[in-house]
Amino acid sequence: MPDLHMHREERAGGPLIHGFSAAGFRVGEEVHAAVLLTAEWSQGWSPPPLAELDMAAIEPLLARLPEFVILGTGPTLARPPRALVAALEARGTGIEPMDSRAAARAWGVLRAEGRLVAAAIYPL
Repeated sequence: MPDLHMHREERAGGPLIHGFSAAGFRVGEEVHAAVLLTAEWSQGWSPPPLAELDMAAIEPLLARLPEFVILGTGPTLARPPRALVAALEARGTGIEPMDSRAAARAWGVLRAEGRLVAAAIYPL
């Protein structure tokens, strides 16, 4: 699959995903196979298997109480563990699972809108 490069006229604050390929997601000059993103920072991520995803794995995303967490579940859409969904909802934070390509695109759109979101994106 060829690399996809995304360009926006308006620049949202904080890190943006500038493109993705089989190698990972390009954020600034770095490429991460999997990535955590907030409005202020991004970092590479070594996620657990999706079925084992829990609050501890995404805790760094929750410091500013995002409206919701975009969860890129890999090459296809998959449901996150029910316990994770319940724990996030108890904190007043939603979760929006989608395949990782859609999550990368949604991140840029929602940040351009100034939405307070966070993202945890699994490898493609």
